[in-house]
Amino acid sequence: MHHGDSTEPVRSKFAPGEYAARVDVDVPHRLITTQDALDPTNPVLRQVIDDAGRDDPARCLICIDSGLLDAQPDLPDRIAAYANHHADVMLPVGSTMVVPGGETCKQDPDAYQRIVRAIHDHAICRHSFVIVLGGGAVLDAVGFAAAISHRGVRLVRFPTTTLAQDDSGVGVKNGINAFGKKNFIGSFTVPWAVINDSSFLGTLDDRDWRAGFSEAVKVALLKDAELFEAIEGSATRIRRRDVMTASAIIAASAELHLEHIVTFGDPFELTEARPLDFGHWAAHKLEQMTDFTLRHGEAVSIGLAIDVTYAALLDMLPWTDRDRIVTTLENLGLPIRHHAMHDQQTLFEGLKEFREHLGGQLTIPLLTGIGKPIDVHSIDLHVMQRAIDMLADGESRVPSTTVE
Repeated sequence: MHHGDSTEPVRSKFAPGEYAARVDVDVPHRLITTQDALDPTNPVLRQVIDDAGRDDPARCLICIDSGLLDAQPDLPDRIAAYANHHADVMLPVGSTMVVPGGETCKQDPDAYQRIVRAIHDHAICRHSFVIVLGGGAVLDAVGFAAAISHRGVRLVRFPTTTLAQDDSGVGVKNGINAFGKKNFIGSFTVPWAVINDSSFLGTLDDRDWRAGFSEAVKVALLKDAELFEAIEGSATRIRRRDVMTASAIIAASAELHLEHIVTFGDPFELTEARPLDFGHWAAHKLEQMTDFTLRHGEAVSIGLAIDVTYAALLDMLPWTDRDRIVTTLENLGLPIRHHAMHDQQTLFEGLKEFREHLGGQLTIPLLTGIGKPIDVHSIDLHVMQRAIDMLADGESRVPSTTVE
């Protein structure tokens, strides 16, 4: 919405005396890449808060992913030192909120309700800030709490995993799981800022490090064939944690995700086409079927492998492209199969849930080539079964990685 602008009402065709006007949302979406953001000499966080234009220090509620805190137990002290150095612009309130990491915080309603309560208790208002540091699930849950408090308080995200930095942390979605469905309850809210600090990635275990790159593969397949080629050519180095190589891929992926959100014309997903959900109908269901022991990025890798194999079986996607994609996922150390895939009846419920989530019509992104997406509105279940069987039974032209 353009604050202060007047919009000429557009007369409705439905009845005399009724009219409609278009509401345009015009808010900044800041994505900043830096290193050692909590070093007091780094001005990024200070500038983000100062952009609010307050004359007094802004009250800040700090929320930290429990997994991140385990890896960096000195983090609250570093945040306090930063805030003390910049006390003219920021004022932390209360104790640091520790949020259970992973899908636990999205499965337990008490997790986000504790944040809402803290926002109330510490008088966090629309001109204050909730600052959250953690992986994608924690960003989702804390972001949802911030979005529903006072109808939205300012949120600063510090994504601290590869997956959150190259994809989910950049988005405008927040949510928690309910009724056995992923992200059933949630909101669309643009964060005040997203700060991608590469120094946080060093404490990730190898599995979480690898898992994030499936989303980079996804967005490259949809939007940038050259980026896919770069991932393809450097997959082994990324798997071995070559930080310089990986950082460039993360930055490119984040920029493509952000560019899609702000330029595609449908940031709040009012239409039925959601290109960035390529591979996700199966991924979300596989996460549920494995009680979330399968990481989101791992599930996305399997979902991509399923969908590109399906497209190749339909002669929609050249087999050479399919094999390049699957090989790249494997070289990144990502799985292309899981034993849960054998329960195809349950897995196919993911198509129904995906259709309901979109609003009634099924829309599945597929590929006709690398960098050449297409939407389809129906799935040939017999062919899809064959694609799943090929992967589940190891009928692959490449070596396989299985997550137990």
